[in-house]
Amino acid sequence: METIKVAIADDHKLFRKGVILSMRSYTNIQFVMEAENGNELLEKITEADPDIVLCDLKMPVKDGIEVTKSLAKTHPHIRVLILTMYEDEHFIGHLMDCGAAGYLLKNTDSAEIKKAIMDVKRTGYYLSSFVNRVLVKKNYSKQKFNANLSSEVVISEKEKEVITLVCMEFTATEIAQKMNISARTVEAIKDRLMERFGVKNSVGLVFYAMKHQLID
Repeated sequence: METIKVAIADDHKLFRKGVILSMRSYTNIQFVMEAENGNELLEKITEADPDIVLCDLKMPVKDGIEVTKSLAKTHPHIRVLILTMYEDEHFIGHLMDCGAAGYLLKNTDSAEIKKAIMDVKRTGYYLSSFVNRVLVKKNYSKQKFNANLSSEVVISEKEKEVITLVCMEFTATEIAQKMNISARTVEAIKDRLMERFGVKNSVGLVFYAMKHQLID
């Protein structure tokens, strides 16, 4: 299995060490650097060259938002997972717009951190149930994107319903039950939409739907 290189930035040393220790059993995840603030992280990032950064939201010198913006410009191949103690809806849309790959609470257990790291490595994003709820609830795309009438995307009501339920994290079987159609039909609709929109998975479908305001 491919080794995933991870950096962690947090101004609390005990927290950093605790995360690293809790992930020790996952041999394919290697911590290649630590930093106690955003400035130190950015100074060391080129040499360490991690795949993913676990980054505290609120740090001295440079915070997680500044780090995310900077890395999106200078090292776009490095993905940032934000760590925070606060389940704050106000930050979600802004952080995703800045280029964050996901948002984790600091009381998250090691299994979920591992899942987040693996998802980000595989798809570029980790959409937890909390982030999904916030993005759908606030209709993030309508706040951050302007519709382009020259390239308007038109979908059927059935396709719209499937996308909406995918965004709400229902499985194909659950969607089929809600819509009174077969799970195979749901998968066919998803596959058709992913091919049409040029995305590779459900995460890409969710982000495309939000960007192009395909859900209410």
